[in-house]
Amino acid sequence: MRGGLGAVLAVLLSMVFLPVPASAAPAEAAAAKRKPLSYRVFATREGLVGGVTANGHVIVERDHFVALPSRLGLSSLGGGERSVRVCAGNGRCAYAPVWDVGPWNTTDDYWNAPRRTWAGLERGRPQAQAAYETGYNGGRDEFARDVLNPAGIDLADGVFWDALRLTDNSWVSVDFLWTGGARQGTVVTGGGGPVRLRAAASGTSAEIGMAGERAQLPIQCQKRGQKVAGTVRTTNLWDRVAPGTYVSHAYVAVPSGFSVRRC
Repeated sequence: MRGGLGAVLAVLLSMVFLPVPASAAPAEAAAAKRKPLSYRVFATREGLVGGVTANGHVIVERDHFVALPSRLGLSSLGGGERSVRVCAGNGRCAYAPVWDVGPWNTTDDYWNAPRRTWAGLERGRPQAQAAYETGYNGGRDEFARDVLNPAGIDLADGVFWDALRLTDNSWVSVDFLWTGGARQGTVVTGGGGPVRLRAAASGTSAEIGMAGERAQLPIQCQKRGQKVAGTVRTTNLWDRVAPGTYVSHAYVAVPSGFSVRRC
């Protein structure tokens, strides 16, 4: 064989030690940077304390969850696999799991393409909004009720009053977090209420919102800050979940082997 022993060894090594595709790392990085779908929709307060949500949760006072008008966006009981980030015009934001179905409709997955029903509407526009604003479907919802507001999301009282500090129904921006590519952690407070969002990696910095129990948080990076003894661990690490928005990692559960870059 031409090339001698060196050539033979080169061939054997190439057969045993297969190279890692160069595209693997860039593909993973690209997925992590994929932003979730985000739409501006009208939000209403759900209330209904003592009632039972579509996934079996019993609503308590100052609860922290939301409702979307399709079961395709519903989390399991006590789960947060479908979570949203809701931001109000006052600059405050909330992270909450989707535990109920509504308002108005139950099959309107307006964030999907194609959507399950109302295929003639553009993506990101709730059917109730189209019915209210332009008389779509005769101005009625799927149950033939006259639509009295353009709501595309319902907010539990804790999200509405405490996290966002709303005083009336309002237009908000909603990120459908499960459609993004960021690595996520889960808020765990053991029933101790929501975790506060901070403007910096410190419990003394400005509070700018809240994250409810079992909400999924997209962790962009971590930085060291004030040490906190939480329900998951004691640590000085803080998770950046959005630009200028931090949550103590002491209250966030992550999968085994989870790692992110430092901010």
